[in-house]
Amino acid sequence: MATTQHQRAPGGGQPSGPPVRVPFPVVDEVARHCAQDAEPSTVHIEIHLPGRVDEERLRSAFAAALARHPRALMRERPRGPLARRYEWELTEAPDTDPVSFPPCAPGALERARAGALDRAPALTASPPLRLDVVREPDREGCVLLFTVHHTALDGPACMRLAATAAEIYSGSPIPPSPAPARPAAAPLPRQSRTPALARPAQVAPGSPGSAPVPGNALLLAELPVPRRESGAPYTVNDQLMVATALTVADWNRAQGAPGADRRPLRITMPVDDRTRGPEMPIGNGTRLVEVGFTAAEVAPGADVAALLRTTAERTRALKAQPRPQLGHGAGLLTVPLLPVAARAALTRGLRVAAGPWTSTTLLSNIGRIPYPLDFGDAGRATAVWFSAPARMPRGLTFTTASTGGRLHLALRWSRTLLGERDGARLLDLFTRHLAATSSEAT
Repeated sequence: MATTQHQRAPGGGQPSGPPVRVPFPVVDEVARHCAQDAEPSTVHIEIHLPGRVDEERLRSAFAAALARHPRALMRERPRGPLARRYEWELTEAPDTDPVSFPPCAPGALERARAGALDRAPALTASPPLRLDVVREPDREGCVLLFTVHHTALDGPACMRLAATAAEIYSGSPIPPSPAPARPAAAPLPRQSRTPALARPAQVAPGSPGSAPVPGNALLLAELPVPRRESGAPYTVNDQLMVATALTVADWNRAQGAPGADRRPLRITMPVDDRTRGPEMPIGNGTRLVEVGFTAAEVAPGADVAALLRTTAERTRALKAQPRPQLGHGAGLLTVPLLPVAARAALTRGLRVAAGPWTSTTLLSNIGRIPYPLDFGDAGRATAVWFSAPARMPRGLTFTTASTGGRLHLALRWSRTLLGERDGARLLDLFTRHLAATSSEAT
């Protein structure tokens, strides 16, 4: 890989000078402190196309997309032992070609998925992502499978790169994105009644096997988008949130988890306020909030209609509150008073100590994909899946997106916490509870 300390001048020739340096934002630094090989912090994205893309055209289109979004062309700058900051170096061109075309062979997609969970792109080479174009002899079309290092980029930022590449590949400009659906009514926000310092329930262990392999496992499903009545005071995101809470509560009771009927649930929810247009900031742009549920609210026989309304009020209040991306405490951890090595050790120690107070799980709802993802003769995307990291102590994440009126769900879990059968059982519970939030059921 290229590790030169100067950028190339446009069109070749002599270097144009030292690369631009950007200090790590708070989110990037905390993620960098806590990075570990056993559970790589990767975002996995699959874009399914009905046809097959041309190799050279796609390489060219993706290179042009990176040029349009130069903030993605970054690598971690080497530092000394006493350095007080991590820094990104912005490069004028990729250090390595991020696009690859694995051989067309049976099982290629499963191998690519496993690689997305097990191997993070290097931070020392620009850009910190890779794109595998997967084809199988018995499968029509192809899959664009992205693996993103979450220290540098999040899923929506990578999707913006993919949308720009599709626009360049097809030669068709992207139409303006429609405004997201919002509830017609706006009742007064109401916060969760769960005490702020109460220890939340954790996902109960399942049956990972006698010798579980470190890392993450993944289960993908396509479900109908739950219906809402016109003017309903809640969104599909609120329906997903309620289904997630009820799923984990049911799972913990079935596993006989201590405190399953007493401890509250806290579900982390990323909130993304960025525009989705060409000017979208590239990087880690979401802020994390926690939606609380009391044990009584998710007890057997819960009033789903009432829970939907309450959840809508809570999520609306949380979205409206100005808040740093990771809260105020994370900002203090990244003040450059000590060398990064010392701050990293402190951050990792605090993360272990705070493990019992980590939120129960994470629900990341990307929502309706705002781009056509039209790759010309290869067609428009028929399905898009995302999955967020599922590191311990949380150990389980739900990630959703909708395309073509269908909901694409990814369950991702730590293999030290759950096994394959556990993932299938959780999917069954989620499917049932999501259907219970539909307007027909409520």
